[in-house]
Amino acid sequence: MPAIAYLECARCHHRLPADIPQTLCPIDAGSLYVRYDMEALKKTARREHIAELAAASPASLGMWRYADVLPDATPVTLGEGWTPMIQSRRYPGLFLKEEGANPTGTFKARGLAMAVTMAKHYGLRHLAVPSAGNAAGALAAYAAAGQIAAHIFMPQDVPLANYLEGILYGADVTMVDGLISDCARMVGEEIKRQREGGVATEDVWFDISTLKEPFRVEGKKTMGYELVEQLGWEYPDAVFYPTGGGVGLIGMWKAFEEMEQLGWVDLSKSGGKRPRMYALQAAGCAPVAKAYDEGKSASEFFANAETFAAGLRVPKPYGDSIILDIVRESGGSVVASDDATILASILDWARHEGLFLSPEGAAATAAYDTLLDNGEIKPGERVVLFNTGAGLKYTDVVAEAMHLRRPGSLPTSLPVGGIITPV
Repeated sequence: MPAIAYLECARCHHRLPADIPQTLCPIDAGSLYVRYDMEALKKTARREHIAELAAASPASLGMWRYADVLPDATPVTLGEGWTPMIQSRRYPGLFLKEEGANPTGTFKARGLAMAVTMAKHYGLRHLAVPSAGNAAGALAAYAAAGQIAAHIFMPQDVPLANYLEGILYGADVTMVDGLISDCARMVGEEIKRQREGGVATEDVWFDISTLKEPFRVEGKKTMGYELVEQLGWEYPDAVFYPTGGGVGLIGMWKAFEEMEQLGWVDLSKSGGKRPRMYALQAAGCAPVAKAYDEGKSASEFFANAETFAAGLRVPKPYGDSIILDIVRESGGSVVASDDATILASILDWARHEGLFLSPEGAAATAAYDTLLDNGEIKPGERVVLFNTGAGLKYTDVVAEAMHLRRPGSLPTSLPVGGIITPV
């Protein structure tokens, strides 16, 4: 694992040391990227080493197979990463990256595994996060594994699974009558109160909100390494990524940059181009789509946000300008689908592909259908869609969207006579 050379602001490129915990750039509050000595890495990091490492160590079979390009720290791991790449049964060239196979059932496991790993490395004792649901569940699990206190703020209407996870893993859970933006404000206010109230430095909460610390991006970038490795170290034509906070899209773009510097990706097969990146949103909360359509460099707060795709209900992403830059540079776009279309795509993929998508993942499949119909995506193009979470984590919200209720009442006991007991 390489030592971190420095942390770099995504806006002004100011550099900070990585020997102490950092949040945002002190000059302009920009998000920080982890940077390595790439010239040194070229001499030590090899594609072939990934397979060797995975074969030698079962703990490296997941995202830690990319230890050569991750920070030097002892992993807090639950087996995250190396998720299946499933080829569609109906569409040639279409692949679905099944992130629901991660611990806690979503892609959030990657970012929180890395963030908690580094928090433990730095000796942090309290981690706080505002979450639309899945990041909260992942933080609760990894904090329990790392024996660090977790403080979670979630909207009160998140899927029940997310609330249950927080309680089950022993986190300090606060349910908020509002959106993730309200949760973020409350976390910030509490940290400010602690600092001004004389709370011991080691007991002040550390905010690991989306893009407000540098290591969730490092965990999420492994999705970029994985999809390229799983496609034979070649880029696909396009990547479709459900975008609330956008850390995964930003992380994958960073991974592509690193792989090109290391010579790990075969650019000759893609005409020297990276994949077109498509950010997918729900029409009921589409700040990035609106900004993209209007040609703006940043989004505005999306008022009255409402969608059953809880992970996409982020009315003002912190990294909106970075997301828009990536989408435009890559030649992709931002597509918003309404809840009815997203639900229809969930049913379509369940019945024809055998996959129960999360609502966020179905925003990607719905957008694919839209762009295939209008000709922006050509039949047979190699496209990777991300299902960012297991559909089963959304049982209650999907059932409600389908107007389903449990039929009748369940028996209090089931007869087993004739099998292991007398009749």
